[in-house]
Amino acid sequence: MKRRRWPLLAVLGFGYAFLYVPVLLLIVYSFNESRLVTVWSGFSVKWYGELLANRQLLDAAWLSVRIAAVNATFAVILGTLAANALVRHGRFRGRTGFELLLTAPLVMPDVIIGLSLLLLFVAMQQVIGWPDGRGFTTIAIAHITFSMAYVAVVVRARLAQMDRSLEEAAMDLGARPLTVYRTITLPLIAPALLSGWLLAFTLSLDDLVIASFVSGPGSTTLPMVIYASVRMGVSPQINALATVIVALVTLAVVVAALTMRERGEKFEV
Repeated sequence: MKRRRWPLLAVLGFGYAFLYVPVLLLIVYSFNESRLVTVWSGFSVKWYGELLANRQLLDAAWLSVRIAAVNATFAVILGTLAANALVRHGRFRGRTGFELLLTAPLVMPDVIIGLSLLLLFVAMQQVIGWPDGRGFTTIAIAHITFSMAYVAVVVRARLAQMDRSLEEAAMDLGARPLTVYRTITLPLIAPALLSGWLLAFTLSLDDLVIASFVSGPGSTTLPMVIYASVRMGVSPQINALATVIVALVTLAVVVAALTMRERGEKFEV
């Protein structure tokens, strides 16, 4: 058995190295004094200072964060409503079509989604005059369109596995359906809601293709700025920005792990 473990460990080690060694190199070279990102000339943090002075990157990052927050919030609301309809209402007219439309964004290429939404926004502007141009609103709507499908899948799985005896007991004691859902159902599915929110936030923050179709002048997101910058050659400022993002994600993961451990210890006690 021990001899058989070595090939598996070697494959796992190669896989993790393939994924994370480039990230580590990116972090190391963010402290490189040279403008050439592949030539080490000494330790320096000057690129972090230039990053803080780069208004284009900072404005794009702030725009992406705002869009991601709006997208995640509305995606959770709409995705939860869709999951409730599929889990709690059994068979209804149009259920098959509704499921098909809900899951289509999961498998449809981003190019198709972006192009179709662009044509939709242009047609709406010509017919009703809204949206007036393309920017924050159109990007947020586009992101909500595909993010709610991911949230619906996550929440639907949690609702399907949930024991409904607590809800039935509360209704037997005279609680109204809305009160039962607010005081019992929502706390039970809260981990799924949080997971869906974080997933939608990440998908929006990471999107490049769809945002490129539905954005306009003055509404450039962070991935679009990074992509345009990388096409002209990798700048050390991009390495510094990537290092900051990795640090924030690592901090969030550590905090979440510690929080879950503390809750687990309290539950055992």
